[in-house]
Formats: sequence, C-alpha cells, structure tokens
Amino acid sequence: MMGIATLHPSYWLIRFREIGMDNIKQYMESVGQAARAASRIIAQADTAAKNRALEAIAQNILDGSARLIAENARDVSAARNNGLDAASVERLTLTEKTVRGMAEGLRQIAQLPDPIGEISDMKYRPSGIQVGKMRVPLGVIGIIYESRPNVTADAAGLCLKSGNAAILRGGSEAIHSNQAIAACVHAGLRAAGLPETAVQVVATTDRAAVGELITMKEFVDVIVPRGGKSLIARISDDAKVPVIKHLDGICHVYIDDDADLEKAIRIADNAKTHRYGVCNAMETLLVAQGVASKVLPPLCEIYLDKGVELRGDAAARALAPQMKAATEEDWRTEYLAPILAVRIVAGLDEAIAHINTYSSQHTDSIVTENYTRAMRFLREVDSSSVMVNASTRFADGFEYGLGAEIGISTDKIHARGPVGLEGLTSQKFIVLGNGQIRV
Repeated sequence: MMGIATLHPSYWLIRFREIGMDNIKQYMESVGQAARAASRIIAQADTAAKNRALEAIAQNILDGSARLIAENARDVSAARNNGLDAASVERLTLTEKTVRGMAEGLRQIAQLPDPIGEISDMKYRPSGIQVGKMRVPLGVIGIIYESRPNVTADAAGLCLKSGNAAILRGGSEAIHSNQAIAACVHAGLRAAGLPETAVQVVATTDRAAVGELITMKEFVDVIVPRGGKSLIARISDDAKVPVIKHLDGICHVYIDDDADLEKAIRIADNAKTHRYGVCNAMETLLVAQGVASKVLPPLCEIYLDKGVELRGDAAARALAPQMKAATEEDWRTEYLAPILAVRIVAGLDEAIAHINTYSSQHTDSIVTENYTRAMRFLREVDSSSVMVNASTRFADGFEYGLGAEIGISTDKIHARGPVGLEGLTSQKFIVLGNGQIRV
C-alpha cells in the first residue's frame, strides 16, 4: 500500500471531489493529508524549481488580471450588500495596481536567498566533532485571514520559497477572489513540476473548517491567524496547533526633549495619518514635557485638519483645548481609526514605563538626537520592533527587506516581528564526525 507521501497529487483532487463539502471534518482531513504529503516533496525541492514556480505564478496573476478583478467585483458587491464596513471593503478590493503588486511581491520573494539548507555556527568540539545548525522548513502552515485577497498570493509565495506546504483559509467575503488567485498558484506549481497541493485554498466558507484546521495536530505544524483581535483571540484559545500571532497594534511614538522638532512633527504625522486601519499605525503619542509647548500645538493643528479625534491627559488638553479627555481605556486601545491618544510625560523614564505598561509589544518609536537615550529606548522597550527617528509605519516585511510577510508576531517564541522566510523555518542541530565515539 502506498504511504501518504507517495500518493500522486491528482489522487487528492479526485478525493476532494468524492468527499464534497457536506462532511467538513472529512474534507479538512483530506486537505491535511494532502498538505502533509506535499510538504515532503516541497521540502526537497531545489531553489530553481521554487523560483520557477514563483515566476510562473506571478505571470499567471498578471495575465489573469481581468479575471481576478472580475471575480473580486463579485465579492465586493456581495460585501456591500451584506453591510461590510468601508474599511473592510477597501481591504477586500483588488485593482490593477494591487494585482501588479501581488505579482511584484512574488518576484521579489523569488529573488531572495533560499534559507533552506543554510548551515551556520559550525564549531569544533574537544572530541573532534563539528556541531552546527541547519535551517529547515516548519512543514505544513495553516493561515487564516480576513478580507485581503493579496494575502493568498503573499502566503503562497512565502510558504513555497521556505519549503513549506500551505493550507489557506480566507474569509467568506473573499471566496471568489481567493479561488481565482489559487488557480494562478496551482498553474504555476504545475509548470514547475511541483504538486498543486503544496498550496491549498480551503474551498468551503463553513466556519467549521477553521475549527478543524486549528486542531489537526497530525497534519498541521503551525497556524498563522491574520485579522481582527476577536478572530486571533478565538483561534489562540481554541487551537491545538502552535500559533504565531499578534492581538493588537498599540503603537507609540515618543518625542523626546532632545528631538529635532521638524523630524518629530513629520514622523508623528506619518505614523498616525498615513493609513488608519493598519496594525503599525501610531495609537498613542507621548511628548516630553520640555518640548510639549513647542511641538504639540502644530501637531494638533495637522491632526485636526485631517479629521483626527484627539484624546489627551490634562497636561495635553491645557496646550490643546480641542482635545477630549483621555480615559485609562484609551491607553489600552487599538483604534484602527482617526483617533489618537496623547499624553505628556516627564521624560524618557516615564515614556518607557508607559510603553511597557500599555504597549501590545508591536512597534514603538523614539524621536531624539540624544544617542544615549536612543540606545536606552532600544534596549528597554520590550516590543517586536523598536525604532529611532522613524515612523512606526515601517514595521512591515516589505520595508524590512523580507520581500513580503506572513504577518507580524508579538510572541517571543518562535518568531518575533514581521514573519518572512526565516520566520517560516526552524533549525536543527547537525553533527559532522570522522569516526568519533563517546567515552
């Protein structure tokens, strides 16, 4: 009898058709079995084959742009009819620009170094053996996400290049878009001689499929949820498979006494108003008391002109009476909206204490020309990305040179910050000997 790993990919396509969508548990089990089988093959694929697949997928997406946009229009129309909020509709919508962006992201992933098989830290031991580490795939990665169809292409590309099989479960609001992108992915995998089941997009919108996916320990090695706090919290609570997650993006910018105020205004403006509904947007602005009277009034004018609602402590409201009074809850809130909490602090110590109390450990930035204070901020702020003189909006896999990201992790194990190729791998110890035995 053939083992799972030796079954031809077409077996699974026939199997899915036989099962249908009525038995979700059985369907998801077949998806998991297929992914595990494909993971054995994709882990052994050489860099050239993976890059051929990525290039083919990118070209398929460009060639199929009109169809992708047409399928997406079906999703957008249904979403509006179902009362989906404007921000979610925006994230759902594909345009020619976003389609080109998907293709470009895949090509950038193809150009990145292949992490699989990389050997590091080789050292001779007194016994004469050499001990080091080799980078290897995680295996099967389940990704659960909402709204954004471009995640389908990004996730497929990153999992493929890092030698992993992927099970992708997009939101029901994007089902037609995701299936159309999946067709481009599968054609690209076929063109490179790799199994289509290396990337599977779950074909049912039944929420029971998510419950099955996050508990299939025998087939899935890690889950990556991308979406709102409630989705991520539910998956984290119910999953039996390890989860790479972040719940909130409560990001801070602290303007220090020794800040260049022109830089500070530019950074604080961009960090909040560049885009509101993203996890790396600033939600709380901290200003040192020594420069508050100089920097806060012009910043407030910018924010108010852009329609940002300001909520400040008593000291901030004394300088900008237009502010509403901030509550304790404001310091703990990810608004994802044109709302900003503002607090005036005595200095660096109080800023760090506030951030480490209220931050979600996503991204926090200091604006200062004082090297010593900058280094203290980098060392003492306990977040996945800590910045000096830069907007929090740079906390992004593309901006960090990762090509794309599967998400941003605020966990400390196994990956932290934007999760790119390296974050989708693990390491194993390797030992090279020449007949040594332990005595």
